[in-house]
Amino acid sequence: MNRSEFLKRMGLGTVAIAAGPSLLTSCMDHGMGGEAPNVVDGVFNNPLKVPETINGTSALSAQGGMETLGNGGEVSVLGYGVGLLGPTIRVQKDQNVNLNFTNKLSEHTNIHWHGLVIPAAMDGHPDHMIMPNESFNFQFPVIQQAGTNWYHPHLHGLTGKQVTKGLAGMFIVESEEEKALNLPSGAYEVPLIIQDKRLNSGGGITYNPTMGEVMTGFLGETILVNGTNKPFLEVESRFYRFRILNGSTARIYNLALSDGGDFYVIGSDGGLLPKPEIVKNLLLSSGERADILIDFSNVKEGKMLYLMNEKFSGMGSAQGDQSFNIIRFNVRNSENAEFILPTSLIPLTNLSGASKTRPFKLTMNMGQNMSGMHQINGKVFESDRIDETVELRSTEIWEFDNTSGDEAHPMHVHGVHFQIVARTGGRNTIVPHERGWKDTVLVAPREKVQVIMKFEQLGKFVVHCHNLEHEDDGMMLNFKVL
Repeated sequence: MNRSEFLKRMGLGTVAIAAGPSLLTSCMDHGMGGEAPNVVDGVFNNPLKVPETINGTSALSAQGGMETLGNGGEVSVLGYGVGLLGPTIRVQKDQNVNLNFTNKLSEHTNIHWHGLVIPAAMDGHPDHMIMPNESFNFQFPVIQQAGTNWYHPHLHGLTGKQVTKGLAGMFIVESEEEKALNLPSGAYEVPLIIQDKRLNSGGGITYNPTMGEVMTGFLGETILVNGTNKPFLEVESRFYRFRILNGSTARIYNLALSDGGDFYVIGSDGGLLPKPEIVKNLLLSSGERADILIDFSNVKEGKMLYLMNEKFSGMGSAQGDQSFNIIRFNVRNSENAEFILPTSLIPLTNLSGASKTRPFKLTMNMGQNMSGMHQINGKVFESDRIDETVELRSTEIWEFDNTSGDEAHPMHVHGVHFQIVARTGGRNTIVPHERGWKDTVLVAPREKVQVIMKFEQLGKFVVHCHNLEHEDDGMMLNFKVL
């Protein structure tokens, strides 16, 4: 549904349309549209927190905790340990994960291992509910290439709330092939979980999307990195590797360096790219990951360099209209480390031989109670309904069609990795970080995107929009691999 149709359905009709932006803004302010709050500027004087690292044979608990997020004192948050977020889980390719999880919340939850191609019973389908004070043992083999993945709850109607409140963490897979590349490691390999939050006057996290924010996505005025507000990181004059996750529920980031300099994209959702891609900016939607290298060797000591969001357009009514800083790098000189940027990384075998092309039409319509209903192929999510059936070991092209939409949709498919075949409409291009294996793809308004994938896990999975307000509103379907 476009804006004109929305105003008509609200009974505002052609008068409102003729009145233009002022009346539309008024509608947004009263919860009938969606308007993003401006990101608050400030001094970046808080040391970046780096989550602790655990292995794949540890334990996790979803629980309440305390954290300082704004200028006030400690506030209540959720996490998979002490405070906001959870530890980084680091495993080796071909390792068996055996991780015991306990739900210490007052409501049900679960864990979806976003990016891991694992059995359906372990994937974290919305059907899988772990009740308060109950535990579940996650056991699965990690048989995929090295890459940056993450974990978070996946409950229909509760995903946006629980992720916003703090339930998220990284899951890193390593391999011998990746280690042979001698990429920056140890203190020179830094995870960056970027999230926006809306904080109340006491500094606590607020999550109460209006009808308009269900349409566009719930955006916050405070940008956190690893749970740190206005963070800085001391870096040496050398190459650093940053594993970046857009862990926001809806906000899209156009990442760039404040001096306009280049950086290198070496990986995306499904692991390393075939070769480094040199870029000046990188558009990252909710759920997507990017593995980048930044060379600080030519930055003068004492200079403050920022990773920032650069203004952009074409991604909907609430996105991209403000530039803001995300994290400050304080550069200090050091002996230049011996690092040679590889000319090639991990080879990519192109998928081919698709047996069919399966269409997914992305739309938004009003429900009977005048709330937004985000749909795929005219349907909203029902847990007991199987919407698509797929044969095991088949290869298919899935086409995400957003040609009638005004809002962007980052589409995520469980149980597979895919390659992007084509994008037509708005941008008409496959951008550098999309030239490898993916599990989430940004579909802009008026675009069609085709992806090719092979199904190698049996069972029931979901395909959905990773704008979590859209997902919780019903923009999700079941598919079953037979």
